[in-house]
Amino acid sequence: MNQIDCYAVVGNPIAHSKSPQIHRLFAEQTNQELVYEAIRIDAEKTPFNYAVRQLMAKGYKGLNVTVPFKLDAFDFADELTARAQTAQAVNTLVFHDDGKVLGDNTDGIGLVNDIELNGKRLFKNQRVLILGAGGAVQGILQPLLEKQPICVHIANRTAAKAEELAQRFAGDISITASGWEEVPLKPGYDIIINGTSASLENKVPPIQEDCLKLDSLVYDMMYGAEPTVFMAWAKQHQPDCTVMDGLGMLVGQAAEAFNLWRGVRPETASIIQQIRDSISA
Repeated sequence: MNQIDCYAVVGNPIAHSKSPQIHRLFAEQTNQELVYEAIRIDAEKTPFNYAVRQLMAKGYKGLNVTVPFKLDAFDFADELTARAQTAQAVNTLVFHDDGKVLGDNTDGIGLVNDIELNGKRLFKNQRVLILGAGGAVQGILQPLLEKQPICVHIANRTAAKAEELAQRFAGDISITASGWEEVPLKPGYDIIINGTSASLENKVPPIQEDCLKLDSLVYDMMYGAEPTVFMAWAKQHQPDCTVMDGLGMLVGQAAEAFNLWRGVRPETASIIQQIRDSISA
């Protein structure tokens, strides 16, 4: 049994992961002594369940889980938080002393906290447009709706998929859906979130610039050394809008996982800047 608590991020591929650097900075900031690694799981050689059991046997206290294992982690956990159940995916595992495993999904609260704390924009009473209806969007909807925006509209290439999500999350908050061409444009949106992977292909979702307002906050869940094409598109059409990329979401979801494991929530703004500097370098 290790004397120092051990944690890791598991996935495939995993060499590119920023998580070890992020959690090392968290540990330094909060005076926590721990070890955090990136571990590649080759499911063809070692099934996910077996690989995680091996790590538990070695005394690991918890894991972050990235692609392609978030559904495997969902199935593996003995208990699930409400937000993991809603997202139908798990990105954080907590190993309890009694051998039970808690599964959580911290992606959504990571995004919400990034926008509210670092972007200084509360969701309450805001009109929100979300682009995309895949797993990334599915994971953020519940924490976002709990912040009580006026309304949320989900736009997606396949309207039926967006409508299915809107129906699933229907409740006290008005939530509507459409294809790209049918997005209601007036009076514009206070917060626009790109949950598609279009930026990875250097593309912008086919929406009209009329959805932008003078003071819109435009958020791309992707990130890189330079502003994404979606952020550049927003600035081109509305120079005074605020743009953010998904690096803060990455750090924010990690901070929530760190809090689950260690009982202390790190401050994220300075860590985001340090990670951004390392990416730019």
